[in-house]
Amino acid sequence: MREFDSSKFKLLIFDWDGTLSDSVARIASSMQRAASDHQLQVPSYDEVKEIIGLGLTEAATRLFPGAKRDQLFALQTSYSQHFRSEDGSPCPFFPGVEETLQHLKEQGYHLAVATGKSRAGLDRVLTSLDMKSFFDSSRCADETISKPHPLMLEQLLEEFDLNPDQAVMVGDTEFDMEMAATINMPRIAVSYGAHHVDRLRAFEPLACLDLFADIKNSLL
Repeated sequence: MREFDSSKFKLLIFDWDGTLSDSVARIASSMQRAASDHQLQVPSYDEVKEIIGLGLTEAATRLFPGAKRDQLFALQTSYSQHFRSEDGSPCPFFPGVEETLQHLKEQGYHLAVATGKSRAGLDRVLTSLDMKSFFDSSRCADETISKPHPLMLEQLLEEFDLNPDQAVMVGDTEFDMEMAATINMPRIAVSYGAHHVDRLRAFEPLACLDLFADIKNSLL
């Protein structure tokens, strides 16, 4: 990986589930309940972790490759219902996330979200957390192309009129790392999310963090 000048970083882009929000267990249980609703083989917790970060359609297709289109549509509807039924109480942030995001904002960085969540899902949780105006922008899987395609990052760069080396993608999955690497955007991995850190290191991130708060040192 080539060297990047951290003094040029203007925009920090965060994945949501598994990076900021400790929501992997809720995603897994909602998907397992949805599969059971429609007599599909119930995936294991680890199998669901593999698709976290993708858009819902892409995730369902990967988890249930033999399912028919109408089954996948019904499954997605059930998943969304199960997830919403629990989402009245937002999943907690990982330790140090809220304070660190506030610090980064005060340091003058633009903050954005690039997520496999739907627009309705992200807006719902941001409203619940009273953070709808906290992030400067966001992109969701149902309004662009799902990860690992880099379109959501390209759209954010265009919005802020920045080059890829002026932004950093922060995420917990191969999908986050791959989409950033595709356009040569610097990236930072977190080790506590959905994918094992060894898989993330293959994409040569600037750092692999065990604690979210350590991102401040990676940006020096």
